[in-house]
Amino acid sequence: MASPQNYRSWVEIDSPALLHNLQALRAQIGTGTGVMAVVKANAYGHGLKLVVKTLAPYIDWFGVANLTEAQEVATLAPASPILILGSALAEEREGIVAGGFTPVISCLGEAQAYAALGNGRPVDVHLAVDSGMGRIGVWETEAVELAKACHALSGLRISGVASHLPVADEDDLYTLQQLTRFRSLVQELRSMHLFDGPVHVENSAGVIGFPSDAGDLVRAGLMLYGCAPRPEFQPNLRAVLTWKTRISLIRNISTGRTISYGRTYVVAQPARIATLGVGYADGYQRHLSNRGAEVLVGGKRCPVLGRVTMDQIMVDVSSVPEAVEGDEIVLIGTQAGAEISVGELADKAGTIPWEIFTGIGPRVGRLAAG
Repeated sequence: MASPQNYRSWVEIDSPALLHNLQALRAQIGTGTGVMAVVKANAYGHGLKLVVKTLAPYIDWFGVANLTEAQEVATLAPASPILILGSALAEEREGIVAGGFTPVISCLGEAQAYAALGNGRPVDVHLAVDSGMGRIGVWETEAVELAKACHALSGLRISGVASHLPVADEDDLYTLQQLTRFRSLVQELRSMHLFDGPVHVENSAGVIGFPSDAGDLVRAGLMLYGCAPRPEFQPNLRAVLTWKTRISLIRNISTGRTISYGRTYVVAQPARIATLGVGYADGYQRHLSNRGAEVLVGGKRCPVLGRVTMDQIMVDVSSVPEAVEGDEIVLIGTQAGAEISVGELADKAGTIPWEIFTGIGPRVGRLAAG
């Protein structure tokens, strides 16, 4: 197994925390509702292999973005159903059918293309309904007609119906109205026997804010990884990922010297400056430059100075005289009782936790904690 010594920067994945979050999710939705673990984008940057192997015995579906991801998950959890959440490219469809993966469809053309690939057996698809997201799916007022047309195709079977909540973490009134409309549509489709299978609409924010509308299946992403898109649920979750790097160099810098590109930081008084082996090529965003970002050094917060560069950042460790080259530094996570959360880092970068997680690059190692 790889060790931290193999990497300048790495993340450690706490599998028990991942299972704790799954348990918190199930407690929120109650019995009778299945869980689809969304593991697209390398399991939200956490490392697909570790996450899938941990969750596979305990969840009902995996959700991915494309065929390549589906194939990777299938090698890790061959018995788990896999839904491809986005519209597939034409050249992906044959591989989707051959792999036994379930695609979503938004129009009759997609349905006909999948039906033609069945080789005498109906291809299972989930009908995607656009009830306000505006990304994929048949518009909700046209869904019944499309479902009827799909039902008439001998090579196709609608084995599920899905929609997506765009503002479940921002606008409760709109979300309630959207859920009511979607529920009514599903009842109409069921009454006409146009599909047979699970209904799923709720993402992590939906699960937290509207658990009574969880339906047959929920698609959980961010909350599984320990970050609640609605803050009232955060105490129920545990962070899964800790992101670390090392001090590669420490220098004493005199007053008036400048730090990094653009000379945007001028040293105001003699300081002890550490260079860390991580940069924007690893996913430590350049937007964090001169934005008050901090790292943990020996459990103490130390400010990031100047611009983030491709492979390195500079940090003032004057307050930690015991720090030495080679020490582990925490970028996201806890150290000696102090914490820097992904939410804090996202706020300072002017973005969202999803982008911070998924932006952690491939040269950052993914290791099991402990």
